[in-house]
Amino acid sequence: MAGAAMLALSAGAQTAIPNSGGDNDEQGLIQTVFGIKEKTDKFHLYLNTQTNFNLNWSGEGGTDFDGGRFAFKQLRIEFKGQVNDWISYRYRQRLNKGQSELGYFDNILKSIDIAEVGFRYKKVNFVVGKQCAAYGGIEFDLNPIEVYQYCDMIDYMDNFMTGVRAAWDITPSQQLQFQILDGIALNPGEMYGENITKAKLPFLYTVNWNGNFNNIYSTRWSASFMNEVKNKHMWYFAFGNQFNFTPRCGAWLDVMYSREGIDRKGMITNVVGEQDGHNALNTEYFTLLLHMNYFVHPKWNLFGKVAWERNGVYKSTPDVVKGTYGIDWLYVGGVEYYPLKDRGLHFFLTYVGQRQGHTAKAQAYGLPSHSYTNLLTAGFIWQIPLF
Repeated sequence: MAGAAMLALSAGAQTAIPNSGGDNDEQGLIQTVFGIKEKTDKFHLYLNTQTNFNLNWSGEGGTDFDGGRFAFKQLRIEFKGQVNDWISYRYRQRLNKGQSELGYFDNILKSIDIAEVGFRYKKVNFVVGKQCAAYGGIEFDLNPIEVYQYCDMIDYMDNFMTGVRAAWDITPSQQLQFQILDGIALNPGEMYGENITKAKLPFLYTVNWNGNFNNIYSTRWSASFMNEVKNKHMWYFAFGNQFNFTPRCGAWLDVMYSREGIDRKGMITNVVGEQDGHNALNTEYFTLLLHMNYFVHPKWNLFGKVAWERNGVYKSTPDVVKGTYGIDWLYVGGVEYYPLKDRGLHFFLTYVGQRQGHTAKAQAYGLPSHSYTNLLTAGFIWQIPLF
């Protein structure tokens, strides 16, 4: 019973839908049905869901039909609140995968995304506990239930770690964040292989700038440094740029670059294999992501996304030569229908296409020149306001 009660208290606040072209004054469904008027912000409970039906095609030409299935892609429960003017809290947990895995350093279930407490003093806010890394990028900061398919850069990242964060509101529209987190989510031997020397202070350090310029252009930029394996560091830079062209039309452009002394994402290692029992060295990943949306009607949204990704090795080793190994494309497009004005619920029909291209360097390891994956999916997304 106690465990069930705790699960009922966990999920993430939905990121507002950008450029929706309508108002957000309508009450949530539960309040509407039962006439509940919230008089306090001390406790809010949500159930975040994304349920769909998928049809999959793959293969070198992307025409081999793999089958169809129903899936609960996202199921998270969250609670959060503002105890008073200077103390807040938030807890969110995934219910559909990873619940039995314990973190290596923080000794907390990996299925728990967020378990944090915040303290505010004037323009400074301090947050302690398990939290989302303050990486830049617009898509990275979205509620996961709103993303139909992440690009590889984000899909292969560990986002939720334990540590501390300080945010300074320089002005109402400009904010700086400083964060230190446990960089290790699992045993480094499991993440990187054997024959490595663990760092004694395996931390992730991040500086993040969030800016808003007249609600027309906003930024989420960051620079991060991670030290998990001795003398094998990771640098990560993300520049998120959001544009509101009109009340109904908007876009965002994310630029992301990761330079890894030892392959943390593992994509290059999957191509060249382990080196001396551990992941490949001196890898780099670069991503450009463009998303656009247009509300043809306050309840109907058309959207499209394209991502270009390059992965490779920036410095040769005796076993792996320098150069580009892969050029990948991601295409996402579809239509969404929002029956409620609060836009907590929407139905969607979406196409997701991926093209993985392998250069001659990757083909030397037995990979084809390219392969395709195609997915047609329909379903609904709903952040259910339980309380």
